[in-house]
Amino acid sequence: MSISKIVITGGPCGGKTTALSRIQRDLSHLGYTVLIVPETATSLISGGVAPWTCASNVEYQKCQMTLQQQKERIFEQAARTMSHDKILIVCDRGEMDNKVYMSDDEFEHVLDYLETNEAELRDSYDAVFHLITAAKGAEEYYTLENNSARYESIDEAAALDDKFIAAWTGHPYFRVIDNSTDFEGKMRRLIREIAHYLGELHPYEIERKFLVRFPDLAWLEGLDACERVEISQHYLRSDPDEEIRIRRRGSGESSLYYLTEKRISDGHTVLRMQRRLTEGEYHMLLVQADPKRREICKTRYCLTYENQYFEIDIFPCWDDQALVEIELSSEDTPVHFPPELQILREVTGDPRYRNAAIASLPRGATH
Repeated sequence: MSISKIVITGGPCGGKTTALSRIQRDLSHLGYTVLIVPETATSLISGGVAPWTCASNVEYQKCQMTLQQQKERIFEQAARTMSHDKILIVCDRGEMDNKVYMSDDEFEHVLDYLETNEAELRDSYDAVFHLITAAKGAEEYYTLENNSARYESIDEAAALDDKFIAAWTGHPYFRVIDNSTDFEGKMRRLIREIAHYLGELHPYEIERKFLVRFPDLAWLEGLDACERVEISQHYLRSDPDEEIRIRRRGSGESSLYYLTEKRISDGHTVLRMQRRLTEGEYHMLLVQADPKRREICKTRYCLTYENQYFEIDIFPCWDDQALVEIELSSEDTPVHFPPELQILREVTGDPRYRNAAIASLPRGATH
C-alpha cells in the first residue's frame, strides 16, 4: 500500500475548489483512491466558531489547528484500513496556512500548545501545491462572487498570496502553479505536477544545477519567502548503479529524517523511493553507511522567486561558491534567477558536482 498526503493551498480566487474536484477525477483515472480532507476554517466559522467569537485569535487558532490535526489523523487511520494499492490524501489547506493569520508570537504560542515546532508541522505533508491567486496575473478573473467568505481586494489578495508562499517555503517538495496559461491550462499543470510527484509521469528527474558565487547570506535571510534548513546526509552501501542515502533535515528536536533510493540509468536519475524515517530507523541505517564516502553537511536556503522553487546549498568547504538546484516539470521550462545570484555556469551534467561525488572527496578537499 502507498499512502501519500498532499496539500492544495493558494491565495484567494486561485482555483482551489475546482482543483480538488479535478484531482479526485483525474487521479482516480490513474488508479488512486482519493480522499479529500475538507478545509477546517470554513466548517468552524460557518458553525459559529471564529476569531471574533472566541476569547482571542490565539484561542481560535488552538481550536482550528487541533481539529485540523485530528481530521488528518482520522483520514490517515481510515486510509490504512482500505484495501487499495494507491491512496492519495488531499488536504484542502494545510496547517501552515494558519500561520498567515497570526503574529509570530501567536504562532509560537500555538506551536507550544500543540507540542510541535514549525519544521515538523510544515514537513508533515509529503508535498505542497500552491495555486497563485487570480489577483496576480489574471486580474480580470478575480471575483468575490463565488465565495461568500472572500472579502479581499486585488491588492490584498496578492499580498495574502505572498504570505502563503512564505509560510510554506522550506518544505522539501513545494510547487507553485502560476497564471501563465488560461485556467484550464493551470489545472492541467497542477495535475501534471501532482502526477510527477507521485511518479506517474516523467520517470526521470528533470533537475538543473548551477554553480554560483557565494551568495549574500544576509540578503537571503532577510527575504520573507526564504527558509534556512540544516542538512546532513550519509550514503549507504549500494550497487554501482544505485544511490541510497539517509538525510537528517533540521537540527536538535526539529530534525526530520528521510531515506531516498535512486537508480542511475543512461545518464538519467530515476527516483525509486523516498520516505520518512523515525529517528531510531535513521540511526539503525547509519551502520550501513558507505565507509568510502564522508558525511555531507550543508546549509540549504529554500527560496521561492518568480513562482519557482530554488534550493541554494552552502557547503562548509566552499567560501567562494555555492550550488543552486531547481527541479522542473519539463525540460524547456525557463529558469528565472534572482538578479542577486551571480551564475558562474551550469553544472547539471557535471558528475563532479553531484552530492555523491562531493561525499567521495578526501576530507579537506574543496573541488
